[in-house]
Amino acid sequence: MATKKTVQLSHGGGGKEMNQLITEMFFKAFNNPILASQEDAAKLNMCGHIAFTTDSFTVSPLFFAGGDIGKLSVAGTVNDLAMMAAQPEYLSCSFIIEEGFALDDLSAIVNSMAEELHKSGARIVCGDTKVVPKGCADGLFINTSGVGRILNPNISAKHLQTDDAIIVSRDIGRHGAAILMARDGLTLESSLCSDCDTLWPIVEQLLAANIKIHAMRDATRGGISAVLNEWAVASNVGISVDETAIPVCDEVKGLCELFGFEPYDLANEGTFLLSVPKELAHGAIEVMQRYGHCEQAAIIGHVTKKQPGKVILNTPWGSSRYLDLPQGELLPRIC
Repeated sequence: MATKKTVQLSHGGGGKEMNQLITEMFFKAFNNPILASQEDAAKLNMCGHIAFTTDSFTVSPLFFAGGDIGKLSVAGTVNDLAMMAAQPEYLSCSFIIEEGFALDDLSAIVNSMAEELHKSGARIVCGDTKVVPKGCADGLFINTSGVGRILNPNISAKHLQTDDAIIVSRDIGRHGAAILMARDGLTLESSLCSDCDTLWPIVEQLLAANIKIHAMRDATRGGISAVLNEWAVASNVGISVDETAIPVCDEVKGLCELFGFEPYDLANEGTFLLSVPKELAHGAIEVMQRYGHCEQAAIIGHVTKKQPGKVILNTPWGSSRYLDLPQGELLPRIC
């Protein structure tokens, strides 16, 4: 049986092996003139308001239903730019690789990143590779930073207004549930997969349709509970949401019942919330459904003057309760 090729310490030593890894794997997958120039820093041509973000990814397991750490690292950073109405243009990428990591797995992850980049048109223009001794990292960590040109500078968590409609782009909790299933080895009869995906194509359509957006945020760690509470505090408003209006698939509901979680607290990686004037809400949903493949996009609530800084969840039984910020860490290393 042939021995699988793995990453060696020499792949991070700055010599022949490192040059070969970078040239034959990274440059091949991310090929573009800026990266190929191999300078110490990328030369960028940008003007106007610029959005800049960074994120590190340590998800466990590295491969899960619907994605992997590579897809996640690109989508996560591109989505942070998209939520600021910034067209993603340039990304940096740094790898911290544990000695002994399978080269085939690394290649699959890198190719997944390249595929995800095509959805937004962004390019990886600089990067770094470090290899650490076995036992000093859990397989692979990735950091990506991104810059993009802001097309609408008026979108902010501080800009929610009374009577705004709150919209969610799709069903919630899929990423957290998919990671939970993969981590605990659950073999339920289910096709549940993560919602991990790039959101820029959807946002681009909303901007092109001139939808007046007050706020946008992808509901990652902490789920929609975290986003809604952050918005309520930042804009000093109350937010009222209807439990029956929030789309949750049966598989996520089942897992939440099994583990005692709430779907509102589970992480998402391709789901976002937006706040728009109520008279534009149905138009926004039509754009999202027709051009953004957001068939489950729904109005889940509205902004109110009552109880500023609080989020109220209205139940199907006519009662109400606070939807608080999640406490503790439901699932560590979710992204």
